[in-house]
Amino acid sequence: MIDPPLERLKERLYLSVPHMGGSELNYVRDAFDTNWLSTVGPNLTALEREVEALVGCSAAALSSGTAGLHLALRLVGVGEDDEVVTPTLSFAASANAIRYLGGVPVFLDSDHATWNMDPNLLESFLKKRAASNRLPKAVMVVHLFGQPAAMREIQQLCDRYALPLVEDAAESLGALYEGKHPGALADVGVYSFNGNKMITGTTGGMLVSPNGDWVAKARSWSSQALDPDPEGVSNYVHSELGYSYGMSNVVAGIVRGQLEVLDQRVTQRRRVFERYVQGLESLPEWQPQPEASRCRHSRWLSCFLLDESRSSITAYDVMRFLAALNVESRPVWRPMHLQPLYQRFEVVGGEVAEQLNRCGICLPSSSSMSAELQSFVVEAVKQASKTRLTLMEQS
Repeated sequence: MIDPPLERLKERLYLSVPHMGGSELNYVRDAFDTNWLSTVGPNLTALEREVEALVGCSAAALSSGTAGLHLALRLVGVGEDDEVVTPTLSFAASANAIRYLGGVPVFLDSDHATWNMDPNLLESFLKKRAASNRLPKAVMVVHLFGQPAAMREIQQLCDRYALPLVEDAAESLGALYEGKHPGALADVGVYSFNGNKMITGTTGGMLVSPNGDWVAKARSWSSQALDPDPEGVSNYVHSELGYSYGMSNVVAGIVRGQLEVLDQRVTQRRRVFERYVQGLESLPEWQPQPEASRCRHSRWLSCFLLDESRSSITAYDVMRFLAALNVESRPVWRPMHLQPLYQRFEVVGGEVAEQLNRCGICLPSSSSMSAELQSFVVEAVKQASKTRLTLMEQS
C-alpha cells in the first residue's frame, strides 16, 4: 500500500544555501561607507586575525578555496611532473590544483571509517615507492563533507618519509579533530567560503599555516607578487610569477559576520543530521555516514549510504524521485579516477570510493531548513522506497 503521493514543492529545496547571521550587512556597509572596496581594507585585516585566533596559525584571505589549494601546493614545492598523492573521492578542485602546476595526481582510495584517504593504503603505497626510490613530492588530504580524515596516521607517514602534507579543508570548517581544527594540522591548509559552505562570503577562501613566512609568501603571490621597489615610488617590480587571487574587503565583511555564527551553524547542521537519522530509522538499508573516532563531524552535508544487499532500489532512484518533487540531492562525489579528465592517472584501489559514489546520497542540509521541510524529505525517501518495491512486486 503506497501512501498518498507527495505534492511537488512550489519552490526548489536546495542542498545547502547561505544563512546570514545579522552582522554581515554592518561590515559590508562599513566597507562602502569608508570606500574600502578593493582587495585591501580593515575587514580583510580583521578577518585574517579572527581566523588566526580560531585555528591557531597564520592566515591569508583569498578569492577562493581553489586559489588557496593552488598556492598551498606551490608553497610545498610542487612543480612540473611532480606526483602528489590525493584522494580519488573528492571534488575536482583538489586534483585540478595539482594540474595547474603541471603536477601529476596519484589517486588513493577511501576507507569505510571516514570516507576519506585510507591511511593503510597510503602506508603500503609509500613503502613500495620508497623501495624503488620514487617517493611523491607531497600528499594532499581532503576532509569530506565535514568529516576529518585520519590525520594522526597520515601525518606520521608523511613525517616518516619527509613529505609535506597539504589539507584541503574546504568542506570542513567547524569540524574538530582531537579538539583541533582540520586545515590547521599540517604544513598548510585551505578553507572555502563558497556560497554553499558552512559559512559563506558568497565566494572566497583562506590559506592557513603554522609557517608565517609561507603565509606571507602566499599573500604576495595572491596580489601579483609585487616586489618592494628600491626606488620607493611603486614602480611595479616583479621577480616572481603572481596571480590575482586576493579577497575583496567587501567579501571579507560578509565572512566576518558569518564567522560570528560558525558554532551555531555547526550545531544546527548536526541537528539536521540527527533528525534524518531519527526519521529514517525505519529504513535500516540507509546507513548514516559514521562520525570517525577522535572527531567532531560538522555535518556540512548529511550523507547516507544505501546497503545494496538490503534494498530493491538504488540511491539514484531516490535522487530522481526527489528531483521530481523539486528537492535537490546529490551523489557522494564521483571518484576522480572515473572522470574523463583523470582516467589516465594512477589510482591505488578505488573500489570503496566507487561504492560510496554508487550508493551514497547527500540530502538537503541547510542550517536554515525548517523541520517541516526536512520531514517532507524524509517522507519522500520513504515513499521512493515503497513505490519502487511495489512496482517490482507487481511486475
